[in-house]
Amino acid sequence: MYVGVDEAGKGPVLGPMVCAAVRADPATLPDDVDDSKRVAPERRQAIAADLREREDVTVAVAFIEPAEIDRPETDMNTLTVHGQARAVSRVVEPDDRVLADAGDTSESRFARRLAEFVGEERAEVDERDDESDDLAVDAHHGADADDAVVGAASIVAKVARDARMAELDAVHDAFDGVGSGYPSDPTTREFLSAYVEAHSDVPACARRSWSTCDDVLAAAEQAGLDEF
Repeated sequence: MYVGVDEAGKGPVLGPMVCAAVRADPATLPDDVDDSKRVAPERRQAIAADLREREDVTVAVAFIEPAEIDRPETDMNTLTVHGQARAVSRVVEPDDRVLADAGDTSESRFARRLAEFVGEERAEVDERDDESDDLAVDAHHGADADDAVVGAASIVAKVARDARMAELDAVHDAFDGVGSGYPSDPTTREFLSAYVEAHSDVPACARRSWSTCDDVLAAAEQAGLDEF
């Protein structure tokens, strides 16, 4: 058995980054498991639900919330490793192999850091300090498209993030939708502008360290000055 791990939502200005780990035999996974971006939304939801229900598959999800993303002492590469490690540590068994979609320009560095952080996560739970010694970890760019188990993790992460965005949409039902959360999404930018106009600040679900939030706040301030 081995564990595949990936994340969704690294770049959005709204909502969490979601990391997912799937422990499975790749031979037992559906033939159409792939990088989540290449799987239709309805099919993603069906695959994710099936994986969670199966007794021969173990799934774990870790959420990296905006407040953690905004901490000045961290960066997205480190957060990605930490998030993946949290998910992996909840499903991995001794002698498992771990394969990650690399979230760093250096695949080897990402794999090394992931092994270290998984060891730390497992040591905290099991009160042992040698948990990473027997853990084989590899990381490759594009692993979500090349490996079925990493593809399954990609799908689980994407479905979990989409569900959270739907929840945020429902919470902010006074507005015309929050959109995908990505800065390039006009609906997301319109939501942020409308929210700032109504509340003089960005919402709690926003990554306020993103330049998009700075732009929206600056535009609102300028609009206020123009009224005088």
